[in-house]
Amino acid sequence: PEEDGGATIDFEPGAINIPGTENHFDNLADILPEDILDPIGSDMVQNYMDYKASRKDWEQSYTQGLDLLGFKYENRTEPFQGASGATHPVLAEAVTQFQAQAYKELLPSDGPVKTMVVGDATPDKVEQAQRVKDFMNYMVTEVMEEYTPEFDQMLFYLPLAGSSFKKVYYDNLMQRAVSKFVPAEDLVVPYYASDLKDCERITHCVKMSENDLLKKISTGFYRDVKIYPTAADDNEVQDKYDELEGLSPTKDKEYQYNILEMHVDIDLEEYAVENSEKKVKVPYIVTIDEGSQEVLSIYRNYAPDDPLFTRREYFVHYKFLPGLGFYGFGLIHMIG
Repeated sequence: PEEDGGATIDFEPGAINIPGTENHFDNLADILPEDILDPIGSDMVQNYMDYKASRKDWEQSYTQGLDLLGFKYENRTEPFQGASGATHPVLAEAVTQFQAQAYKELLPSDGPVKTMVVGDATPDKVEQAQRVKDFMNYMVTEVMEEYTPEFDQMLFYLPLAGSSFKKVYYDNLMQRAVSKFVPAEDLVVPYYASDLKDCERITHCVKMSENDLLKKISTGFYRDVKIYPTAADDNEVQDKYDELEGLSPTKDKEYQYNILEMHVDIDLEEYAVENSEKKVKVPYIVTIDEGSQEVLSIYRNYAPDDPLFTRREYFVHYKFLPGLGFYGFGLIHMIG
């Protein structure tokens, strides 16, 4: 920091704050000037919209297939008035059977975590493995209250959409590990992506209430900027969910904020220096309010002592059947 309140910024990875100090994971958006943050926000939101548009056909086929669950009766007039509007529940039955069998296998009564001693099974190693198993099962089944219901919900979505995601991370507000279910429609990747590990831009669209957003701002996790509710967009998947459940949006929907949490590999100098030389991009987590396109936070996403800048992975991809690209095939795709 300078005496006049400005700051001298070195864009080498890790140079804004010294790696190895408590400042390595500080919010860099509090340090960078607006003339750097503004192009980052507009550029990344535009990329998100392009990538989302590129999978429009996938969303359309998925929403059309949801009608085959037979959850909603149609009063048909074609081919004649009073024609049967019932749908055979074969798809719903297959989904329910998969969910029940997978739940029993993956979440047994004694806990999902198993341990195995590699090498010589000495008494000390066996006892240590048992302690690790007991502690992790306690964390997953007792402390992480959301783990079981979120996993159960994921097992229902998985055979339908073909792909589902879990987001596993440490939550600073809860002060514990968290495992959240992320439906496929809320996670957007570039059209050329083949898997999560090689994907250089993963966008998690988080729907957040105004109060939750203000909490994160007040704790300093996000920077304090003017935010705007996201206008009701053409979300075919959510509209279909509401239709099947018999729901309709209330006025509260206008106060919903779409927060784009982007796990990206970028070179910050590209946004600050014109005609800068190409450098190796490093992992960051950039969070943007879609309504205002304001950058809320930029956090480093690699360990402070890692010379290779290896990205810390947050997402786990579950596939029902291996597909031809990034997304897996579900029962909807198999029945055409």
